[in-house]
Amino acid sequence: MSAHLTDAELLLLGLVAEMPRHGYELEQIIDTRGMREWTQVGFSSIYFVLGKLEKSGLVESELPRGAKARKTFCITPSGREVLRQETIAALGAYRPTFSSLLLGMVHWPVLAREAALNALEMRLSSVVAELERLEQVRRQRQPMPDHIESLFDFSTGQLKAERSWINTTLDYMRNKPW
Repeated sequence: MSAHLTDAELLLLGLVAEMPRHGYELEQIIDTRGMREWTQVGFSSIYFVLGKLEKSGLVESELPRGAKARKTFCITPSGREVLRQETIAALGAYRPTFSSLLLGMVHWPVLAREAALNALEMRLSSVVAELERLEQVRRQRQPMPDHIESLFDFSTGQLKAERSWINTTLDYMRNKPW
């Protein structure tokens, strides 16, 4: 597979690289490790993504014998190499993410000044609530490996930066003469 993997493909390929797993087990690991805090992959899409990875030759499946046997997926040698390359690319290159906040700011003029300021205050409240929620999740999942702790640091760092930006913007907009 020469094309860039999607986030869901990279996530599942990495989890299958740890050890052979079936889809339901992958769902449990995603949930247990709190991976939905930083990536979007739904239970309903796990087998679809595994099918794509298998079709691309990055994983292989085996259906063990037994009445309740589940198809187990394991990484192939080419899958391991793609995982290595994609991990380097994910760590090494900035890839922009897009926030609905930016669309809201572009369309600020359609709102009355107070409505726009109130909306930013609501966003500030939701950012603060999300920071508190993430810290609670972090405390519940202790101890965590350093690289997982760093994921939480990154997410909370982004939220703290957004909180600071909103506070600065609200102060500026409130004190600007109209």
